[in-house]
Amino acid sequence: MSEDKKWYSLRVISGKERKIKERIELEIERSKWSEIVTQVLVPSEKVYKIRNGKKVILERNILPGYILIEAVQGKFSPEMIQGITNIPNVIHFLGKNSPIPMHEAEANRMLGKVDESQDVGESMIEPFLVNESVKITDGPFNGFVGDVKEVNEEKKKLKVIVKIFGRGTEVELNFMQVEKQS
Repeated sequence: MSEDKKWYSLRVISGKERKIKERIELEIERSKWSEIVTQVLVPSEKVYKIRNGKKVILERNILPGYILIEAVQGKFSPEMIQGITNIPNVIHFLGKNSPIPMHEAEANRMLGKVDESQDVGESMIEPFLVNESVKITDGPFNGFVGDVKEVNEEKKKLKVIVKIFGRGTEVELNFMQVEKQS
């Protein structure tokens, strides 16, 4: 029988979410709570950045300073709550010692965000902007600098106006062929 599992939000020190998640998972294992505390999640999405002409995929926290914990509502005992709250860098549950479960819609929205990003439909952290100067790093126009005229996020392509022999020429490039002018 499927018992009533709910998501609870746990406030933690920002920047330490991953480490805390590992500690909580160890605590759950050590205390044999895995039947009741079923999932520990750091809500994050995959994003990418272009670094030296290479695509670098990073995980970015959607909710810095929070970890989501799924537990069986009626059996999530004060001892477990205390055990998790006593882990270093954990601040408290939403609702302190009697954690308030998240609304299902709210939890699904957070989880949906997490799930969607698993399809590596990554979005770029530093998007290219129209009229921004970019340096071309690949292809026949390698080394040229141009201004972005149009950005196509879906196809990951840009239209860039490059000055060739003093005249502006439109070139279509993909995101990997250019880098931001710093």
